[in-house]
Amino acid sequence: MNGHQRNRNGNSYHNTRYATVFLEEDASFEKNQGWFGTRHLVTFMLFLGMANAYIMRTNMSVAIVAMVNHTAVSNTHHDEGLSVDDECGLITNENTTISKSTELDGEFIWETDIQGYVLSSFFYGYVLTQIPFGILAKRYGNIYFLGIGMLINSLFGLLVPIAAKMGIWWLIAVRFIQGLGEGPIVPCTHSLLAKWIPPNERSRMGAFVYAGAQFGTVISMPLSGLLSECRYGWPSIFYVFGFIGAVWCVFFLILIHEDPQSNQKMKSEERLYIQKQLGSKIGLPVPPIPWVSILKSLPFYAILLAHMGHNYGYETLMTELPTYMKQIHHFSLKSNGILSSLPYLAMWIFSIFISHVADFMLTKPYFTHTSVRKIINGIGQFGPAIALIAVSYTGCDKWLTVALLTIGVGLNGGIYSGFKVNHLDISPQYAGILMSFTNCMANLAGLLAPIFAGNVVVGTPSIAKWRTVFVTAACVYAGCCTFYVIFGSGKRQVWDQPPEEPDTKKKENDEPEMVTTYA
Repeated sequence: MNGHQRNRNGNSYHNTRYATVFLEEDASFEKNQGWFGTRHLVTFMLFLGMANAYIMRTNMSVAIVAMVNHTAVSNTHHDEGLSVDDECGLITNENTTISKSTELDGEFIWETDIQGYVLSSFFYGYVLTQIPFGILAKRYGNIYFLGIGMLINSLFGLLVPIAAKMGIWWLIAVRFIQGLGEGPIVPCTHSLLAKWIPPNERSRMGAFVYAGAQFGTVISMPLSGLLSECRYGWPSIFYVFGFIGAVWCVFFLILIHEDPQSNQKMKSEERLYIQKQLGSKIGLPVPPIPWVSILKSLPFYAILLAHMGHNYGYETLMTELPTYMKQIHHFSLKSNGILSSLPYLAMWIFSIFISHVADFMLTKPYFTHTSVRKIINGIGQFGPAIALIAVSYTGCDKWLTVALLTIGVGLNGGIYSGFKVNHLDISPQYAGILMSFTNCMANLAGLLAPIFAGNVVVGTPSIAKWRTVFVTAACVYAGCCTFYVIFGSGKRQVWDQPPEEPDTKKKENDEPEMVTTYA
């Protein structure tokens, strides 16, 4: 065969062989690049940023247990003729005594409905900045929106103790501003992943970054419990984490660049590898956003519903689990933080494991991007739904409750290799904007969770009331996941194709067509 013999597609053998050499060079680079490159630094800093973001939103869940005077609230119910939890060993009425721990109560007399508004106030601010910052970051870059926004979040975290002492509305206002600052974290993170991470690494890199949410929760809950019992009390929770968050922001703004093209200090080999894998086209204008096509896209709505269902269930657990452990199972504040963090530790570990499974599945010809996303996401949402229903009927068996919550929330880690990275599959160009929309709507659903739980449990806490909270979350999980399994897709959508790229025909398994040679 000579170098100009043509293959069955009409391309010259010489050109096809040249393209194949490029693929071999990319594989050789992946093998010999070493264990840590610039894109790994970006991934690690985004992981820490996500951890910081979740620390700032979850520390209030543990702190509020130390802030509230539960004895005063209970006495209010007693004066009204109500008994306080006579189901699991703590009985209060005129003829019996109270058996409770010796830990000190807090200074604020807040009913559970008021606590729900305090816990949800963060999310009101958080949802407002999702879509505007997602759109602005697409045009002006992500680094400063993310870094400065998180700096605002951290600095206002330092003001939480002062605001709480000034009054409930001051506290709600400060938490609201913290939410405004944290708004850019998810859309900007998604956009940076789309610019820095090649498609064949997205499942594990994306899962690692978003697993920072669980890492932050695992750190925040037990450490918040310990800090609340130190000599400085619960205010130290916000001082310590606020300072750590501010330090991260400074390093992020110094070390991280918008994309490989703007980072002149990274190795040129890695830059070329990323650009070839992503098909980067330097200097091309940003194409207009296809709003109408996005709003008509059923795969987009599948991601949206899955995201909303996840956030409702996740926020129910994240904001209410410490209160549930305190009210029903009477765990001390220190053990409460540790035990409340166990499910998120399991979720963190499982999310890393399942991400490697997802990437392995994608290397097999009988798995498509669509099937992998649906299978992994099904594990991530149907698993917690089943566990929450089971927890509703464990009664006073505290250790069975902890075990089921740990397993259920652990399986929830599948969503990071499911719908969470699915934006990058269907639209690598507009992944950040799509994430800003779905995350905004998801957090609107999420902020309802503590409000609903607080109003259901208000008055005398009981297993029956908490069963209503958990079963509701389970139904939302399962219903939204079912919609995703039916209508989700892993294919890049036609409306995402840039004008200069023809909508080339893909293989039926929705994978990019591989370059091959013919004799």
